[in-house]
Amino acid sequence: TAEELKFDISEYEIINEPIENNTAKIAAKLAGDGKVKIIVKGHIHTDILMKEVLLRKYNLIGKKRLSHIWHMTLDKEDKPLIITDGALNVNPNVKTKMHILKNVIDFCHRIKIARPKVSILSATEEVLDSMQSSLDAKEICELAEKESLNADIFGPLAFDNSVSKKSAEIKGIKNVVAGDADVLLVPNVETGNALVKMMIYFMGACAAGVVIGGKVPVVITSRSDDATARLASISAAVVALD
Repeated sequence: TAEELKFDISEYEIINEPIENNTAKIAAKLAGDGKVKIIVKGHIHTDILMKEVLLRKYNLIGKKRLSHIWHMTLDKEDKPLIITDGALNVNPNVKTKMHILKNVIDFCHRIKIARPKVSILSATEEVLDSMQSSLDAKEICELAEKESLNADIFGPLAFDNSVSKKSAEIKGIKNVVAGDADVLLVPNVETGNALVKMMIYFMGACAAGVVIGGKVPVVITSRSDDATARLASISAAVVALD
């Protein structure tokens, strides 16, 4: 508790609302009225909160589509790995993936990655008609080139070729992204979620998660997250502030 931590909360307004759906409404209205700059999910379901945030009446959504990023760090590795979208957009098409791409590039610029290396993830480095994610990756790269986005974008790439230079060299993949990706743009939410959870539970990674692209960032943490992950997520949200 705050008393145990000797943390003075007397200057903060605390709104006691026991009904889950109402907490989401209160948070969205406070953000819409400009009274709070960040929304942090507590012990409520993500879909309840995001359904409220997406309502037009709060004016929290602009022209961009919302997307979620995971900022992953390991104790032994200073370079973060950003995974998107592993929480919000379930099975995005190319148009939605372009929004996800632009959002994550903007976030990377905010954390001083001047020209992020983005891997458009698939299960192969070849474009195959039988694998939609590889077709999407090819189209995304073509669209990104036309729009001259301030990032190095390449795909399709499998996970090993995205993070291991040795693997990329063995397969003869030569570009600045292969083996050195800052960002993994995943084909669907299952892929992103599995990668993140694997890094947390098998590798001890710290996962900072935040929804970006709207008028205010929304921190979405798991109820099983520890204090470090929660604080890291809030820090990521501060960086994402306009």
